[in-house]
Amino acid sequence: MEKANIDTTLKINEYPEKKLVTMNEDKISFKLKNSLSELDTLYKNLEQFGKSLGLSIKCELHCKLALEELFSNIISYGYVNNAEHWIKFTISHENETIILHIEDDGIPFNLSEAASPDLECALEERKIGGLGVHLIKNFANDIVYQRCGNKNVVTLKLNLE
Repeated sequence: MEKANIDTTLKINEYPEKKLVTMNEDKISFKLKNSLSELDTLYKNLEQFGKSLGLSIKCELHCKLALEELFSNIISYGYVNNAEHWIKFTISHENETIILHIEDDGIPFNLSEAASPDLECALEERKIGGLGVHLIKNFANDIVYQRCGNKNVVTLKLNLE
């Protein structure tokens, strides 16, 4: 794949110390607070990385959907208090695969064991939730979950298309 010629120099002053972004041609890492207001920063970081790799629109949309779904679920269901927490993201490229790595200190949740929604019942009768996780499970080529100490560590692999 031909990489776009984009300046990936970071403007460190744009990010507070805890939100420091590191990026090279094959990887970007950053931390976000557990607030939906951080979605814009998540999108910008993904877009910058996607442009540097020349990702297809389809691949970038799959990454965006997966990261948004995981991030919003962590915020909505992962914490038992309203304290500030930090969620770490690493997005990398290796052998025609995009690797999404997310770490949080929320309650244990194994994405790969989440129940699939009932897609056969009438729309009015369906329970709310579960569709985003279902979509991720269908387009991710690999999902690995680990509980490391007090952290959930999720790694998704998506083939470049």
